[in-house]
Amino acid sequence: MKVLMFGWEFPPFKSGGLGTACYGLTKALSKQNAEITFVIPKAPYDIKSDFVNLLVAKSFEFDENAITVDDPNITIKKIDSLLTPYMTYSEYDFEISKRNKELLKKGIKIKPSKDTDDAVYGNNLYEEVWHYTQKAKLVAAYSDFDVINCHDWMTFKAGIEAKKISGKPLVCHIHATEFDRCPGAVNQYVYELEREGFENADIIIANSHLTKGNVVNHYGIDPEKVQVVHLGIEQSEQEYQVESKKSTTEKTVLFLGRITHQKGPDYFVKAAKEVLKFEPDTKFIVVGNGNMLPEMINSACELGVMKNMSFAGFLTGKDVHKAFQQADVYVMPSVSEPFGLTPLESIKNGTPTIISKQSGISEVLNNTLKCDFWDINQLTNQIVSVIRYNALKKELTQNAQTEVKKMGWDEPAIKCKNIFQEAIEKFGQC
Repeated sequence: MKVLMFGWEFPPFKSGGLGTACYGLTKALSKQNAEITFVIPKAPYDIKSDFVNLLVAKSFEFDENAITVDDPNITIKKIDSLLTPYMTYSEYDFEISKRNKELLKKGIKIKPSKDTDDAVYGNNLYEEVWHYTQKAKLVAAYSDFDVINCHDWMTFKAGIEAKKISGKPLVCHIHATEFDRCPGAVNQYVYELEREGFENADIIIANSHLTKGNVVNHYGIDPEKVQVVHLGIEQSEQEYQVESKKSTTEKTVLFLGRITHQKGPDYFVKAAKEVLKFEPDTKFIVVGNGNMLPEMINSACELGVMKNMSFAGFLTGKDVHKAFQQADVYVMPSVSEPFGLTPLESIKNGTPTIISKQSGISEVLNNTLKCDFWDINQLTNQIVSVIRYNALKKELTQNAQTEVKKMGWDEPAIKCKNIFQEAIEKFGQC
């Protein structure tokens, strides 16, 4: 089976869980003898004036020093683009400005955007999606594949065009809808792209029943068209072996994720105020960046908890593992979390978790504490219980680690491969 897969990030260069999910899925699919061509955007700041080509390689690399994927069944094709996961319009404008400043420093003349296929970059996110789609069509025209699999809204147009060109079946893989990312402030443009992708897909894969419900209820999609495949986590123990010194006296509560409304950072700060009434020496560590960071800091100041809070910014690699390992408990108070890989990462690092009931991971993870994101009192009680009672902390940690060992990528990969085969048999052209 040959799969043409459209995504927008891949480790080691990633900004969220989607890159991790795509890596784990493609690696496990390869073990199932699936040949995968993965199409990904790339944004070098020293780009020349012409729109740069598609590069095809048996290894994955962004530059000469990048980590590679050494697997003959995985081919990575790079498309120059500024697209990144979870990008808002203001963040896109910031990236455009930063790119232009870097080019000017290097003495490179900035080529103006055109409505043609040879433009360097679009001036707005609409154009950027369009350019990515046009270049992705070339991949479909000159590649050999049996089924198309695209991940989230920025790649859906590419998947649709690939289907038109090839006649091959399209499987849209949804990790988060616009109703998850922007509850109460849905962007109509993104919504329409998502709906178009769902309607043109032959089969839709959702990463949780929560996500499936959003697809069915908000986009009018037949529930029979949507199949749920929960995500997994890399089971290698080596990457979690880092030098991490944990305080034996100081109690630490961790928030790690994008600092956006979706992730519930405001509820974390409110809970911190209540926890300090019972455990006044508790430290609260915030790891991540996002548009709610200034608001989160202001809220911490207004509530009088700033002296107990530390903001570490965005961390990667071993620093993420260190953050988990130094914490007594990890809290994910998400307002709407389609799945949520970070609780699994926390457990792999030996740290118990508290997750919101409004998350996909709550459907499959049992050895964790759960509460509604808005229930500050319950969240406070759970945090205090974990940091105060070592027996509870130990039991949660040990039982969760045993549970997570069964949540690798092999089962999700087998389910996805079976779905791909179903799409080929039902919707493929002879």
